Amino acid sequence: NRYTIIRAQFDKWFSSKVKEAGALVICETTVECLLMDGDQVVGVRCDRQGGEVFADVVILADGVNSTLARKAGFHGEIQAGNVALAVKEILFMPQETIEARFNVKDEEGVVIEMFGKITDGLMGTGFLYTNRDSITLGVGCMLSDFKQNPNRTSPYAMLEKMKAHPSIAPMIAGGEMKEYCAHLIPEGGFHAVPKVFGNGWMIVGDSGGFVNAVHREGSNLAMTTGRLAAETAIAAKAAGKGFAAKQLAGYKSALDESFVMKDLHKYRDMPSVFHDNSQFFTTYPELVNRAARTMLTVDGIDKKTKEKEIFSSFRKSRSLAGLAGDAFKLWRAFR
Repeated sequence: NRYTIIRAQFDKWFSSKVKEAGALVICETTVECLLMDGDQVVGVRCDRQGGEVFADVVILADGVNSTLARKAGFHGEIQAGNVALAVKEILFMPQETIEARFNVKDEEGVVIEMFGKITDGLMGTGFLYTNRDSITLGVGCMLSDFKQNPNRTSPYAMLEKMKAHPSIAPMIAGGEMKEYCAHLIPEGGFHAVPKVFGNGWMIVGDSGGFVNAVHREGSNLAMTTGRLAAETAIAAKAAGKGFAAKQLAGYKSALDESFVMKDLHKYRDMPSVFHDNSQFFTTYPELVNRAARTMLTVDGIDKKTKEKEIFSSFRKSRSLAGLAGDAFKLWRAFR
């Protein structure tokens, strides 16, 4: 069971709840850097005149390409092999049309994940999910793969090709595109998570790389890490011993005990397995599709002969050693 939210609506509602709790929400400004007192973070500097905001602790939530953490030296430049670039469109159409096309009603919805030739052989996936009166459609691949792809396929060209696919085009026909965006998503997994706390600071959400190839519920991950950081700050305030790294270390302990780090650790080998083996995005989807077509086609050929033909096509494409090796790699990725 999942849910989708429209950020423009959710953020407005969530901000109202933050204000009700007594917090100050400052909009239409950009944080340029952290304010330091020696090695202790004591606030932020904004781009407004006199825009210095002091705080006991600063929680960094400025996205995967966290410029604040990088400027402060908390982590280095982001590696292209550790992030994916996703592009998506939101296509609006009447709610009745969506319900009829996807056979849903009321609060129901549909999520479709796609992989194979749709990503031009690159490590990535396509996705489609329904909202109440719109459809979100997109595709994402590793940033390093886009750079090295010999076909030089651009993200927007990949998305346009996806929209024209005969399985997708009927679902989105008549939709009015009102939103288009690109987003970097951390995909380095467990081994790419930087240090997440220090003297007067903590890192949450995409800024800390808390997502992987299995967990796509980014909002759940971001909000969980944010909640754990907030609870750590509240506990440090109550203890009255300051906000040095020693007092904020409980954040890392809480993360390790949560599903966030447990799942990242479980699937720690997945990014490298799929990134180094493009056959999972090219050869195998094609073989599986061909096998299904062969088995389901009514053509007077007996099933045993078809099974031999399918097995022969797998052996011809990957060999027995290759098939066994790929099975082991999949086991290693999901063990």
